[in-house]
Amino acid sequence: MRLVFAGTPEVAVPALDALIDSDRHEVVAVVTRPDAPAGRGRKLVASPVAQRAEEAGIEVLKPAKPSDPDFVARLTELAPDCCPVVAYGALLRPGTLEIPKHGWVNLHFSLLPAWRGAAPVQHAVLAGDEVTGASTFLIEQGLDSGPVYGVITEEIRPSDTSGELLTRLSVSGARLLAATMDGIEDGSLHAVPQPAEGVTLAPKITVEDARIEWNHPALRIDRVVRGCAPAPGAWTEFRGERLKVTGPVKLLPESAELAPGEVAMVGKNSVRVGTGSHDVELGEVRPQGKKEMRAADWARGARLEPGERFGLPAGGSEG
Repeated sequence: MRLVFAGTPEVAVPALDALIDSDRHEVVAVVTRPDAPAGRGRKLVASPVAQRAEEAGIEVLKPAKPSDPDFVARLTELAPDCCPVVAYGALLRPGTLEIPKHGWVNLHFSLLPAWRGAAPVQHAVLAGDEVTGASTFLIEQGLDSGPVYGVITEEIRPSDTSGELLTRLSVSGARLLAATMDGIEDGSLHAVPQPAEGVTLAPKITVEDARIEWNHPALRIDRVVRGCAPAPGAWTEFRGERLKVTGPVKLLPESAELAPGEVAMVGKNSVRVGTGSHDVELGEVRPQGKKEMRAADWARGARLEPGERFGLPAGGSEG
């Protein structure tokens, strides 16, 4: 088939590579989001998908909106049989959806109909799911509601961050998307409507969602830290400034000596914080305006006072 691939971030690159390497299909163009500011200089930088396509000598289209007349005209000229999609990041309108013969087929990182939306992997980790996966489905106007071509499953490990889990899914999902293109091409694969039951939503995780509530149980805090890594990053407040908790926390069920949010140095290398259930040990943190560091190194520099708490304004205490 003639394919026009749509995708933007690094997580979409394995799928693009799988389709470029296929001897059954030709990627005639790539659609991606426009160049965006990045780095300290805020210079415009092409998306990872655009960079990979340019390396492969593939035409790159960067419409501000996929409904732009010039883009629609060019897509019509390219006459794709199918448009595979991975994390493109823009809403597709009916006129654009109808151009390819076999439609637009999305690789979504959940077992649909669970976790429809922008952040399925993060929500699976936050919810404590033990298994997730990826699905390929035909895009229609509803939110991730189209009929499904195929699925793969992936275990969520107890230590997984969202970033680690998404990296694995991007590789296994790439194989699924390539196999879906094969099945559509030879007629062996037909999309099946999603069940009406089991629908859950996965909206984008906000910075406020990533704030650690220390009165919650330790298990919940562990999921917030892992689910929000690497972005937007779990955080708390210390002496009036934001402190990111970037590394997974270690659960200490045998210890419940600290009040929720109370932070203390135990020995030379252990920084512990109280929660709504039992204490946790911090891994890595990133103070405001500084680089990531071991929690013990941060605590030594901060010179913790007895009874100090996370989540309180500068000089704050509760009594």
